[in-house]
Amino acid sequence: MAPTNAPNDVPLTRVVRFFESLRPEDVARIGELYAADAHFVDPFNDVRGVAAIERIFAHMFEQLDGPRFVVHERLDAGGQAFLTWDFEFRFRAGAPTGLQRIHGGTHLRFDHDGKVVLHRDYWDAAGELYEKLPLIGAVMRWLRRRAGTPG
Repeated sequence: MAPTNAPNDVPLTRVVRFFESLRPEDVARIGELYAADAHFVDPFNDVRGVAAIERIFAHMFEQLDGPRFVVHERLDAGGQAFLTWDFEFRFRAGAPTGLQRIHGGTHLRFDHDGKVVLHRDYWDAAGELYEKLPLIGAVMRWLRRRAGTPG
């Protein structure tokens, strides 16, 4: 993990440690880090509240083998932060085999108690996920080639 650029990053450090060591049994502890009405957004979800956020991460563990987050960089701006990370996992049976990796970033906003009130993930669902799937991947790669600027 890259060093932080701010000395007073206790809430951010807690969030990073939580996600880098996240296991299925930890999902029920999300409320320790997130405000009751926290807003979570990623390419597939836009939810509010701890229970909804817990469902997203519980579903992740149901659908994937060995999911884990590796945080590479973090910027703390006092009250908000940005992380860059890799999400590593394996698909369950019937999908591509081998370790998969998604590169992304997260914008976090904290309340006065140091709890997360906004968690917004940024990553390319088409390039990082869909293109790796057998049927839809071929279509996504074709679309990318057609939409791209000729070399």
